[in-house]
Parts: sequence; structure tokens; C-alpha cells
Amino acid sequence: MRMSCASYFVLAALSLPATALAGEQVLEFKLVTKPMDVKITEVTNVEGQTVMSGKMFGVAFFKDGRVAVKDFVNSADLLKGSGPINGYSTYTFDDGSSITARYTGAIKDGRTKGEYTILSGTGTYANATGTGGFESVQSAFKGAGLYDGRLIVKTP
Repeated sequence: MRMSCASYFVLAALSLPATALAGEQVLEFKLVTKPMDVKITEVTNVEGQTVMSGKMFGVAFFKDGRVAVKDFVNSADLLKGSGPINGYSTYTFDDGSSITARYTGAIKDGRTKGEYTILSGTGTYANATGTGGFESVQSAFKGAGLYDGRLIVKTP
């Protein structure tokens, strides 16, 4: 049976993942982060309570082979090393495109886990929205963190 070019196009389109047709991308990555300008303050009369805020930097290595730098601000309210964290991250790719997200999460038992809400983007990710998450990974890095991350990016 012979098929027309239009039939091949329809079959090819049907075989694409639904997320590609809906303007959604799942970006998985490994992330290395390092504090750059961080202030840690011990709370008076509360043993083990610290408040931390500051600027941090990271590099994300995406499964598709791309690399992005991550500039972010972070705050934490920790009791004996555990407690909530939150901040804002901007991932900038080598083509100048970027994704900016707010995150919330927690540090518990030495592990960090959080969720992203994508607020905006530029270039390829102009007007992006979406979600995502991250989780710390055991590493031997001194003064730096290692994470598995995922951004679910929706573009118009």
C-alpha cells in the first residue's frame, strides 16, 4: 500500500511524545553548587538554631549534553542542621536562554530536597512556566553540593 507524504507526516506526528506537541520539555540534570557570599547567624539563646542567607553559584550538566550556569540566592532556617530552605534560581545556557524559578524545600538528616516553580524564561524559554525538583546526592566534595535535578518547562 502506498502512502502519501501527508500520511507520513500524520504518522510521524502521532509517534512524537505528547509532551513535545504540548510545548513541554523535561530537562534532567546533575548540579554542582558552591556558596559564594553567604552569611550564617547563630540565634541567641536557642541552641543549634542558625539562619543563613546569601548568594550561591552552580553548574548544571543536562542529559541532552547542554551545560548551564546557575546563579541563585538561598535562605535557610536550621535547627541542628535541619529545617526549611527557599530561594530563587536562574539557569543560563550558553545560547543566552535562561529559566528562572523559585524553590522551597528542606534539609533533613543531612539530605536536601526541594521543588521548583518556574517563574519566567528568556530566549528559547521565553515566558516559560512549569515545575521541577531537586535532591542532594552523596558526594565527597568539600564545600560544594551535588544534586539530581529536573525541570518540567512549559512554553507557549
